[in-house]
Amino acid sequence: MNLPEIHKFKSSQNIKRENKAKIIYLLSTKSNKFALLKNIVDMHRTHTCGELRIVDVDKEVTLSGWVQKVRNKGGMVWVDLRDRYGITQLIVEEGSTATEIIDAAKNLGREFVIKATGIVAERYAKNDKIPTGDIEIKPSRIEILNSSKTPPFTIEDETDGGEDIRMKYRYLDLRRNVIREKLQLRHSMMQHVRSFLSNEDFIEVETPVLIKSTPEGARDFVVPSRMNAGEFYALPQSPQTFKQLLMVSGFDRYFQIVKCFRDEDLRADRQPEFTQIDCEMSFVETEDIYNNFEGLVKYLFKNVKGITLNEVPRMTYANAMKYYGSDKPDTRFDMKFTELNSVAQNKGFNVFDSAELVVGINAKGCAEYTRKQLDGLTDFVRRPQVGAKGLVYVKCNSDGTFKSSVDKFYSQEDLKEWADKMEAVAGDLLLVLSGDTAHTQNALNELRLHMGAALGLRDKNNFAPLWVTDFPLLEWDEDTQRFHAMHHPFTSPKAEDMHKLDSKPGEVRANAYDLVINGVEIGGGSIRIHDREMQKLMFKHLGFTEKEAQDQFGFLMDAFEYGAPPHGGIAFGFDRLCALFGGSDSIRDYIAFPKNNSGRDVMIDSPSPISAEQLKELAININ
Repeated sequence: MNLPEIHKFKSSQNIKRENKAKIIYLLSTKSNKFALLKNIVDMHRTHTCGELRIVDVDKEVTLSGWVQKVRNKGGMVWVDLRDRYGITQLIVEEGSTATEIIDAAKNLGREFVIKATGIVAERYAKNDKIPTGDIEIKPSRIEILNSSKTPPFTIEDETDGGEDIRMKYRYLDLRRNVIREKLQLRHSMMQHVRSFLSNEDFIEVETPVLIKSTPEGARDFVVPSRMNAGEFYALPQSPQTFKQLLMVSGFDRYFQIVKCFRDEDLRADRQPEFTQIDCEMSFVETEDIYNNFEGLVKYLFKNVKGITLNEVPRMTYANAMKYYGSDKPDTRFDMKFTELNSVAQNKGFNVFDSAELVVGINAKGCAEYTRKQLDGLTDFVRRPQVGAKGLVYVKCNSDGTFKSSVDKFYSQEDLKEWADKMEAVAGDLLLVLSGDTAHTQNALNELRLHMGAALGLRDKNNFAPLWVTDFPLLEWDEDTQRFHAMHHPFTSPKAEDMHKLDSKPGEVRANAYDLVINGVEIGGGSIRIHDREMQKLMFKHLGFTEKEAQDQFGFLMDAFEYGAPPHGGIAFGFDRLCALFGGSDSIRDYIAFPKNNSGRDVMIDSPSPISAEQLKELAININ
């Protein structure tokens, strides 16, 4: 085998693994000039720990991996050898295995890295729980490549390690199948996203990570500049302005799978750094966005989950709030809100009479709930996270009568009006809250989701996508006593609502949309403003002075003077999308090295102080 032939072997994807040992031998018998070329071939294994089957019996193979478990029965030792592809059992026994091999096997510990060469044999006691369960390896050689300390937790699917310890030793946690599979899912989804968008003529463009801090949205992470003392970069919350500038540049269709950063309070579905599928298109209206990105979502479900989605329904923001109390409703189950002001007020019950909104849900078939269960629901809505003061219930009895917690204020005829309005029948349970509109809608949404989970209506294998449309352009903030952009300041208002900008700004609807799946906001976007004067007007209504607008976003408004096309886009939360596909509530296990609830990486102990010398270089005084 000459040098060109060896190079050809190295680059080939078609060489069978069982031929590697032969080629290693050929290389080793050549002159010294070939000695270093041994590394071309994978010296440590001919197969992975997940690929051998019954057809491989009697083959000599070499496996390398981590020791999952050792079972020593004296005259016989079993070793489970693991790599990312699976587990293969090694077996050594007195009388048929060399003494030194038996001794080596007995001295192995969990997570030792070893190399084992031996013959594939049919397994006597087969294991149908693993793909390699029909075979085992009878090793003729065991080589310890590296020893290991005893791990701080068991590296198995069902581990004994709590979240804190697993976060500290994340590199060990990543060895577990359940975590590896989540990252493999993420990898697969990333490849499918790129494939779909590339085939739709989108161009992947990387945008800057060190940008300018802006006052709108969540808090920025800021980065001091050593060369420009006293000045700071910001890490991007999104590539919003850059992707709009790419549209001005004529790129037409852009996407990027991009890291973004927000310095905000954390929870299970948030991280200080997260990943977006960021997209923008020119010469489009909302229908173009819906059609293109429904296509992406359907493609992912089909190719990753094997699920065919039907056409994605649409619901206005106003109806989402009216019927579900949420701008990201879970439509896997019904239980819509019913307003009861007209039938529940002016009956002498002051709690309802003084409320801005009386609203309820119909829990079908729950009239048999016990007093303990009803008290549990009352305790649930009184939790600080929900914030209701109490709960009114009405049982629709099988004999046509009604039993409620407010019997002294309402007659049977009154309660029948409630039941009729809520389309209730015998056996149903009506749950009613009251108060100011926003607070009550939010609390009833939490109760609805709680009931949906309790009744088994939130099946993680059932997917209900929904476009939520026509969001308000602006929302009032009590703390700052001014309007803020509900999405961001570059969102265009609906043309038919423009006349309300001065008189009723809170009623102006935006050309904005969110894609929601199972009560989780998966993506959101809008048709953008592409006219300088309109953008100036938007900044004015957001409380910017002309100078502030120019200082912060002058580069974008200047660009709009050079032929900016109509454009719009969307950004998908990629981590959330992965968690949804994986059937998880938390995004952490779909990120290789996540932060904890305090925004800390406990593995590398970050964030951490920096030296006084570094602070001095950056012109930062923290005293």
